[in-house]
Amino acid sequence: MFIQTEATPNPATLKFLPGCPVLRNGTADFTSAESAKRSPLAESLFGIDGVTGVFLGADFVAVTKADAKRWETLKPQVLGIMMMHFQAGKPVLIDEPAAVAGDQPVDEISAKIVELLDTRVRPAVAQDGGDIIFRGYEDGIVYLHMQGACSGCPSSTATLRHGVENMLKYYIPEVVEVRAV
Repeated sequence: MFIQTEATPNPATLKFLPGCPVLRNGTADFTSAESAKRSPLAESLFGIDGVTGVFLGADFVAVTKADAKRWETLKPQVLGIMMMHFQAGKPVLIDEPAAVAGDQPVDEISAKIVELLDTRVRPAVAQDGGDIIFRGYEDGIVYLHMQGACSGCPSSTATLRHGVENMLKYYIPEVVEVRAV
């Protein structure tokens, strides 16, 4: 098994591509060992000293490290755990959800926002090892949650403001602002 790695815009996060599906549906974001109990893979990765986050996507695993740790030390350990996990055929998630996480739209504007996020934004954000989840729309304000490499990334604010907000305003005039939650 050959696992590729890719840098992300967040220097604390590295994207691992095992060359096989990771999740069938949606994404999963784990920010602590305690939250990773439903993922044998994430739980194992949190066993490495210095791992502070694990994000699971359709075909990748994004791992976030503590600032004091170096990828030169952590990367071989992450690769070893991932190889053993996938070669053993263990599940990535116990009781994998059937749908993408996040609130479902309840009105026409929200439905348009979700469609634009799903077709134009989420694929690009996934390339960087993260995800963006719709949390709501109220009084012209869109509430979004950044996950994976995008959470805590120095450029995520610029992505939201200049990328996502401008695109949504262009296609949906009712949108006046995008806020991270």
